[in-house]
Amino acid sequence: MNRPTFYEFFAGGGMARAGLGSSWHCLFANDFDHKKGETYRANWGADALHIGDVRTVQPQQLPGHADLVWASFPCQDLSLAGAGAGLAGARSGTFWPFFDLVRKLRAEDRQPPLLALENVCGALTSHGGEDFTKICQALAQEDYRFGAVVIDAALFLPQSRPRLFIIAARKDIALSPQLLGQGPCAPFSTPGLIAAQERLPQELKSNWLWWRLPPPPLRNRGLADIIEDEPRDVRWHSPEETQALIAMMSEVNLARIAVAKTAGRRMVGTLYRRTRGSGDEKTQRAEARFDGLAGCLRTPSGGSSRQFVLIVEKGRVRSRLMSARETARLMGLPDEYILPQRYNEAYHLTGDGVVVPAVRHLAEHVLEPLLRGIRLRVAA
Repeated sequence: MNRPTFYEFFAGGGMARAGLGSSWHCLFANDFDHKKGETYRANWGADALHIGDVRTVQPQQLPGHADLVWASFPCQDLSLAGAGAGLAGARSGTFWPFFDLVRKLRAEDRQPPLLALENVCGALTSHGGEDFTKICQALAQEDYRFGAVVIDAALFLPQSRPRLFIIAARKDIALSPQLLGQGPCAPFSTPGLIAAQERLPQELKSNWLWWRLPPPPLRNRGLADIIEDEPRDVRWHSPEETQALIAMMSEVNLARIAVAKTAGRRMVGTLYRRTRGSGDEKTQRAEARFDGLAGCLRTPSGGSSRQFVLIVEKGRVRSRLMSARETARLMGLPDEYILPQRYNEAYHLTGDGVVVPAVRHLAEHVLEPLLRGIRLRVAA
């Protein structure tokens, strides 16, 4: 049987492609960022890649008839930490020219049977839920049924990173009951997702699907397993630099350091510097965690958004920035994956990506069964 095919939009370094795996064939990949494109080429080759604004992509550039279109469209305007522009924003608003391509493919009788959209969970509540409703309306207008799941990277990897995945299936596709639940399915139907679905107008609810996604096996890899003893791209801080970070901690976070010192074993944690307060009372604070998980990787914009590694051992605290390879491991990329040589570019690439094993889990339990069903019916 031929491999299923896909287009990959907002492709970055090809993490969705990594998650789909070698059993899938990429027909076309697009990203605006030339530096990310260099990394995509280094890992996947240049045959399918087009670097340029999605607004300029034309249907004739998309070869064949893809089984799946994957789009991890920009999250900045939908993020709770963003400015709140939502789908009207310059970055997250690129969803619309992307989706216009989907419309044009339908007009050419090349409508893909499956769509997968990935973004931050803030997409559920942006503009009081109106942006999520608009996405669902767009899907319904193009004759898709749709549902969503929230998958936290922590199920697979030692990183706290919940993300929204909207999976849409063309209405002419017969759906196996094994793929659907009668209602919300834990742990992937979170309270926020359930509330967003309940806010939808009734005509959109009639198109809604509760995807039944089994939980993965228990994660067997902790934060300590991905940390490098001697990273090549970052250095360990001096005692004075480490103490300066500790001095930025609140009493709660200082207590976490104290508890780690009494553990009687090597403790691995992470730290973020955050700005707390409002108005003229803003203060930069250092927040630590020792729960075996890294905080959510973010695209760095200034030193405050980069994550630090903390090692507490024999009463001593050491600190440094998280290495690029560590960030790649937290996204599920293998050590053979070629990263940009510059640290900031590598951190930007991984912090802006999609978690590889989350994509694989969706492919194995939803996307691939759907396509097998389509092909069996065609063959019959």
